[in-house]
Amino acid sequence: MDIDERARKIFDAGVAAADPAAGVADAMGWAAADGPKRGGRWQVIALGKAALAMSAAALDALPEGTQALVVTNPENAEAAKMRAGLRLIAGDHPVPGAGSAEAGRAILETLRGLSPQDRVLALISGGGSALAVAPAGGLSLSDKAEVSRLLLGCGADITQMNLIRQQLSELKGGGWLAASAAPVTGLILSDVPGDDLRVIASGPTVAPIGTRAEAAELCRELGIWEALPEAVRAHLEQSGDAPALPEGRNRLIGANGISVAAMVAEGAQEGPFALEGDVAALAPRVVALLDTMAPGQALVFGGETTVTLRGDGLGGRNQELALRVACEAEAASVPGDWRFLSGGTDGRDGPTDAAGGLVGPGSCQAARDAGIDPKAALSRNDSYHALKAAGALLVTGATGTNVADLAVLVKG
Repeated sequence: MDIDERARKIFDAGVAAADPAAGVADAMGWAAADGPKRGGRWQVIALGKAALAMSAAALDALPEGTQALVVTNPENAEAAKMRAGLRLIAGDHPVPGAGSAEAGRAILETLRGLSPQDRVLALISGGGSALAVAPAGGLSLSDKAEVSRLLLGCGADITQMNLIRQQLSELKGGGWLAASAAPVTGLILSDVPGDDLRVIASGPTVAPIGTRAEAAELCRELGIWEALPEAVRAHLEQSGDAPALPEGRNRLIGANGISVAAMVAEGAQEGPFALEGDVAALAPRVVALLDTMAPGQALVFGGETTVTLRGDGLGGRNQELALRVACEAEAASVPGDWRFLSGGTDGRDGPTDAAGGLVGPGSCQAARDAGIDPKAALSRNDSYHALKAAGALLVTGATGTNVADLAVLVKG
């Protein structure tokens, strides 16, 4: 097995360990313990990039005729195999759009149509924050989309993003609990560091992370307050305590740490730090590890980084991290052979068809040979075209799961 194949095999083991269907199947005994009362029924609502696989496993375990509303990303929706009782909506990601608004309306209508005798099985996975939106009173879809664009470009981490998103939504931060007369049971696949249920898909079945006042202060700290739509600023400045929420039952069924453990089982070692912080600061730390590694050693990492947008190029956090590692290693004249792979477990990194990048000693020169200066590409956040020119894109297709990002560093 060559070094490229080894890096990919280790990454694929991590993705396979995040199988959402297996996680739901294992948890259905617990979930069904509090079933519908006399005259009631199950209602499945699945939201996120793993929604199709999760809903299929749930419907296999629930009574025939159970209804399911499934909201997922377009790539997974296009490959969906429909079945009786399933309603499928493709939302938009990473910036919410018309599909996201349709999904938000459908979720609220479904929840508001239930009785106390019914039971909701909520299947939540990453990506849900953008895939379904229901703007709070006075806000528009364009307001929500502009907030998403500002948050994606300012370097905010996922917890910060979702603290703010929750205060602008009827769905997020326990919105499903507030809308439903039926008790809600959640099975949740984590795509966030630390597996905080309030953060995953902006926490539709748990209490919010913070308050409007805290969201407003955070926007100021992030430097985006003045750029926010006027209606958003006015909404966040309104006073008043949030109403008490009914309690939901929630269970974590999969997480990034489980995938990292599976990668270690493929003969790697866990790296000394997580994938976190801005990629510009993280890349030199990754390159420095090569000096400490033995030939044949592989290190693996999990988490989620951030990117500060300074240009209008195409790419994602995994692609930019991979390209930055390649440039840093070239500048440091790192000897010998090595590979660095960074990819999203959902198969999509940013608004591109790639999951991330797989780079080595010759990647930057290959990009230059193809007419693209990799450093100039980084200055405009255009990692996609530089990696494509170098033949260094990681393309997996939609995976049907999402537990954040994984990376592999192999020394030849």
